[in-house]
Amino acid sequence: MKPAFLHFLLASAALAPLQSTRAAQPGAAPEASTREEIQAIRAEMRALQARLDRLEAAANPPGAQSATAAAPAATATAAVTPVSAPPSMAAAPPAWTAGTTIGGKAFMNVSAIDQKSDGARSGQSGLQADVKRFYLSVDHRFSDIFSANLTTDFRYNANGTTRDTLVYVKKAYLQARFGPEFFVRLGAADLPWVPFDEDSYGYRYVENVVVDRTRYGTAVDWGLHVGGTLGGGLFSYAASAVNGAGYKTLSRSSDTIDLEGRITAQPIKGLSVSVGGYSGKLGKSAASGAATPHRATRWNALVAYASGPVRAGVEYFRARNWNNVTTVSEDRTSGWSAYGSFAVRPGLALFGRYDRVDPNQQSDPDQRDDYFNLGLSYQLLKNVDLALVYKREAADGGVIPTSNGNIGGINRGTYDELGLWTQLKF
Repeated sequence: MKPAFLHFLLASAALAPLQSTRAAQPGAAPEASTREEIQAIRAEMRALQARLDRLEAAANPPGAQSATAAAPAATATAAVTPVSAPPSMAAAPPAWTAGTTIGGKAFMNVSAIDQKSDGARSGQSGLQADVKRFYLSVDHRFSDIFSANLTTDFRYNANGTTRDTLVYVKKAYLQARFGPEFFVRLGAADLPWVPFDEDSYGYRYVENVVVDRTRYGTAVDWGLHVGGTLGGGLFSYAASAVNGAGYKTLSRSSDTIDLEGRITAQPIKGLSVSVGGYSGKLGKSAASGAATPHRATRWNALVAYASGPVRAGVEYFRARNWNNVTTVSEDRTSGWSAYGSFAVRPGLALFGRYDRVDPNQQSDPDQRDDYFNLGLSYQLLKNVDLALVYKREAADGGVIPTSNGNIGGINRGTYDELGLWTQLKF
């Protein structure tokens, strides 16, 4: 018989006289009844304890550990030893979704466009609803070091031959992260300059940054990418060796590798100073056997500030032979951009930006592009931003390709747009 069970019997037997005495002597004086009950309980407990001692002595002969002595040790062991679950209740192995996250981002707008070329209204004019981007991304973490990313996007009536919607891969890479100081990515991943510039600007869903807007750079390409932060965030760097044709082209059409890099210093909180550069043949060095006498080069500088309600930045870039890799002639391009925003209260901000680009300083020095936007943004929900925006762009001296289409004409072209833009994230 287990000691714990015997003690239970002992307590039960001790309480029995108390209950029976109270039931049998309802009229007894309280104090006398209590003294008699206590004496009866003590006598009964002594008798039960004697019986318990005899039972334990019989179950544990001399030299063996008694049940009562072993009980604390057994209890302590049970406290630290996990109990195995029955086979049917054993923990299931981790699902394949463990370490996997799914997210998305969409840039959408409803706007009225008035575009003119040498005074004639273009077919793009009118009131339209548009979805500029809709990213779906899957991140999977294999370990503390290795992870992978796949991000899809879609396009329509752009760089294609039909108006069909086309889904394509924006990012696809394997990453090894060895700490904040160093990571390496293989595949289609962010390039050093444009994504960093977009984060500083803060209104990518309204418009591309100046280098991307005027087609003197892109955000993603196929290749090898490294980067990291040093000094607790005081410095950061990024470098890429890529195919050069952009993320929309994956082919061995070039026999050279393009290089892009950036370094950033943050001397004080909120202030960053960055310089970057690009050099390569943009994936054209072996295209159809065409000669590529020039390398496309670009260098960038950005001073940005973001603290409290204020965000501001000034960027400058200079490119050489960006559109002349396969031509005998040479050319130069320069441009700059200034932007700022002020939060009048949490979630509500005024913002604006101005760009100036001189695309062909040698071949056509009179050609230029001027762009500005003004807007009011409101954070409707944590991951939903709205912006009421007016855009104005003017191209003089020819046609200039931009993210809003080909702007210009023989002499002058203009582009005006007013509407509501939104960014959704999940």
